[in-house]
Amino acid sequence: MTKGKPKPGPAPQPHRKGPWSHREHELIKQQYGKISDQALARRLNRPLASLRTRLVRIFDGKPRRSGPWQPSELEELKDLLGRAEIQVVARRLCRAQSDIENRIELLRGSVKAHPWTSDEKQQLKRDYGSRTDRVLSLILAQPAHAIAAMAEELCLSKDKTFLHRAEGVRHVSMPRWSEAEIERLRELYPTNRNEEIAHILNRSTKSVVSKAHDLELKKSKERLREMGQENVRLRHERERGESGDGGGGAEAEAEAEAG
Repeated sequence: MTKGKPKPGPAPQPHRKGPWSHREHELIKQQYGKISDQALARRLNRPLASLRTRLVRIFDGKPRRSGPWQPSELEELKDLLGRAEIQVVARRLCRAQSDIENRIELLRGSVKAHPWTSDEKQQLKRDYGSRTDRVLSLILAQPAHAIAAMAEELCLSKDKTFLHRAEGVRHVSMPRWSEAEIERLRELYPTNRNEEIAHILNRSTKSVVSKAHDLELKKSKERLREMGQENVRLRHERERGESGDGGGGAEAEAEAEAG
């Protein structure tokens, strides 16, 4: 039996032309800076050049704000951190770029270890996959080592797409986990550091964290207690090393464990 020719896919829709609708304006205001200009143009089905002309009309004609920040501005800043360039944040908030940079410095100065609230944990679950630990530290006002430790406790991992984009590499498929590897992971995960498990299984720490999350594995109470003690030690080392570089290596090690 002769196979027929494959049916051609649907023809691409022509770009929209003409006046911009209120719905399109609202979508731009919601998504600009959170996704790329190219992705936004595709969503709107408008040419990229047309979108960028419209961005000028929407954002660049407003008077610059100055003075005290409103709570809504601060929330929008946190929502954009790690997702948009500083220039885009300044454009969205109608503030000078230097104003944005100064506010970020104030956020950095407010970072201090404190008990986690349920809202903070929920936000960490929501944002951990697509933000760096340094950005999350600014958003949640928690030190980077506390972000890493809580992420491990909650079995969180970075999204693969985010990691490849951040590292500037193309996607490479990891080998599938064998049944023997999974059983070994179940055995090792509750009481061992993720970095050590990765070394034993010859996998990346990120892969270990991701698979443990898929399997809903948890650290033992003893391991969580050890992590808490390590966090206290790292915090003290960091405070002592602020005038030099004494705490950086240990903090990096904690971040590596959490993946």
